[in-house]
This record gives sequence, structure tokens and C-alpha cells, in this order.
Amino acid sequence: MLAQTVVNPLALDASTLFVVATCVTALLGVFLLLAWTQDRIGALAWWGCAYLLGGVSVTLWIVNDEPSALMPIGISNALMFVACGMIWSAARLFHGRKVMWLAMFTGAFAWLVACTDPSFVESTTNRIILSSVIISIYTFLTAVELWRERRKVLLQRWPAFFVPMLHGAVFLFPIPLAGLLPEERGVVSLASGWVAIFALETLIYGVGTAFIVLSLAKERVVRIHKTAAATDPLTGLLNRRALFEGAELILAQLKRRKRPISVLMCDLDHFKRVNDRFGHATGDAALRQFADTVIACLRASDLVARMGGEEFAALLPGTGGADAEMVAERLRAAFEDAGRDIAGHLVGATVSIGVASGSADADIEALLTSADAALYRAKAEGRNRVVSSEEIVAGTVPAAGASDAAVAASPKADDSSAPVPGDAAWIARPAA
Repeated sequence: MLAQTVVNPLALDASTLFVVATCVTALLGVFLLLAWTQDRIGALAWWGCAYLLGGVSVTLWIVNDEPSALMPIGISNALMFVACGMIWSAARLFHGRKVMWLAMFTGAFAWLVACTDPSFVESTTNRIILSSVIISIYTFLTAVELWRERRKVLLQRWPAFFVPMLHGAVFLFPIPLAGLLPEERGVVSLASGWVAIFALETLIYGVGTAFIVLSLAKERVVRIHKTAAATDPLTGLLNRRALFEGAELILAQLKRRKRPISVLMCDLDHFKRVNDRFGHATGDAALRQFADTVIACLRASDLVARMGGEEFAALLPGTGGADAEMVAERLRAAFEDAGRDIAGHLVGATVSIGVASGSADADIEALLTSADAALYRAKAEGRNRVVSSEEIVAGTVPAAGASDAAVAASPKADDSSAPVPGDAAWIARPAA
């Protein structure tokens, strides 16, 4: 018996592999749909439906040995290409891009048009080449869509890119082999052997991709929860806790580069009077208006948070002294103009700003305390003004060079020395 086992090696039956692959794909489709019902990420629903459609197409391909028996020729393959297009569309949806409906169905249309030519239907070589090209294009497009998302550092990015690329390369492999086999008989032998490889590879790819998709979805859900915990729901700015977390990252990087840092403490003037006179809805609109104004006036590398009530704080990495005061004055003037008319009311809202500067060795609490003292002086001196702290917190600030002045004068310029966003504390910071 042992000798017989050695002489007769294990053979992979293509039909059995296809049945197993179909069942596993269908189960994964159902699993992804269940995940969608929990997380409500639309891309999961698309991926689940694509898996189910792929399982249906393979089932029809298996049972439809005689194409004219059940349906027109090429329908089962066309459904498979639609499923591939849906997977690509799901990758686009996952990163907030629109579905390209025409491109999603282009592969299926091309196949059905080709099937109207009897010479194409009779040529195994042509059918292998066209189907391989269509599937490979969609898988390569899926890999590109997953790779294009670089706003956050994802551990799953490399597998998400590599697995579809490998899948597409596997499907392109029969094309050069088919070209090297001039006889149709040789191509048929290639096709019959390739069917088993295709079924096994599809099974591995389906399982691997499903786990990658679920990992990406779970990572997004966690990031959304972190963002919600770090964000002020009214203004969309960071909250107090996120400001301190982000400040630690900023100070650590500035310390290595020996760059200064400044803090702006902002308080809307007579805010209680605005609420009492115009209502809380107008007061909320004033807070949102200030949030929009501060985002427009500061750089994307600056950190802005709502500290509570009508009080806001901004960290300006790499900016110190007179440059920070100039930025604060630009913000004050911009809000004085934007706050004249809020929610259809002549509110005339203004803001007082206190400025404190220090070296990267400064303690964030000391910087905020110094800026807060300057803010109270601004309010005591008549409001709607900028007052700078007379003391430098924790050391001497390096003299601001021409480059610092240029950066401060351009609110939307990126500071090359600024920290790279990636922590949860940066997620809620809207881009300028």
C-alpha cells in the first residue's frame, strides 16, 4: 500500500477545487456582509456582494458545460469580470473615491462583445489571453487604489498592495505560455492544467484578501473612535486632551532641531452677551466661524484645539517672538471681519489673543500659563487685541531668520521641520 501511495502521487481534481473555492468564496461574502452590518463601512458591502457574485459565476461556469444549454455563451465569465470590477470599486469606496460605473462593467462588456465572434469562441488561446488580461487589470487597479491611501501609516498597506499584485501577475502568466505554444492542442493542455492552479490560487487569494479587508476595516473603525475621542464635536477641532498629546510629539521633534515654539490663547469677547442677545444657536455658529477662521489663517502643521467654552489654543511649531505675534494679529483681524455677520445677525464678534513663546525645552503647561496671562492682559486693556508675554518660557528663543518670517507670512505654507501627522491627536486637525 505504501508503494502504491508513492507511485500514485496526489492529484488535484479541478472540479473539486472549484467547488471548494466557490463554497469558501460564498461564505466569505456572507461574512463580509455581516461585518458591514456591524461597522457600516459601505466598502465591506461591495466586497461581500463581489464575493457572492464571483461564487455564482464560478458555479454557473461549472454546471454550464454546454453553454447553449442554460444561458448565452460567456455570461458566467462576464459575471466574474463584474465581480472583479466591484472589488476594485470597493477599494475606491473604502478611501472615499467615487465608483467609476462604466469602467467597472468595461471588462464584462469587452468579453460579451468578443463572444459574438465565433472564431474567438472557438479559440482557446484567445479566451485565455482576454480573460487573463481583464482579471489582471482589475486586480492591478485594486492594488493601486489600496496603495494610494497614504494619509495614515497602516501596517496592512504592504499586504494590501502585494496580494492583489501577485494575483494579477499569476493571471498574466498564461499569456506568454500561450504564445509559445503554436498548436491549439498544446494550448488546451495548458488550459486544462491551468484550471487547477487557477482554482487553488483563487481560493488562497479569496481567503487572504478577505482577512486583509477586515483588518483595514477594523483599523479604520479604531481610528474613527480615536478621532471622536480627540475631537470637539461642535467645531471639529482637537479637544484639550488631544492638544497635550500632540504637543508632546511637537516638542520632541523641535527639541532635536533646536527650534522655537509659540502658543496662542484665544478667547471670544463678550461671548455670554452674544448667547444672551442672539441665542445659543448663534453662539455655536460664532464658535464654528472662529474655528474656520483659525484653520484658514494658520498652517497645516500648527495644532489648534478648543480648550472649553469660548477658549481656544494654538501651537505654532518653529515660530517664535515677533513672528508669532504677527500671526496672532492676522488671526484677530480676520475674525473681526468674519464675525461681523454670523447666522444672519450683526453680531460683531471679536477675539482677544495672548501670545507666549519659548524654546523646545519649555513645558507645555508653562507656555499655556504664560499665554493665558497675556490673554487676561488683552481683555483688561479693552479686548479685540493681541498681547504678547514679556517673558520667554524655559530659555532663550533663537532669533527668527528670514525663513521663519516667510513661513509666518504665508499661513498655508508647510513647515518642513513640522511633525508628520500620524497620531490620533492629529486626525481631527482639518487641513488648511
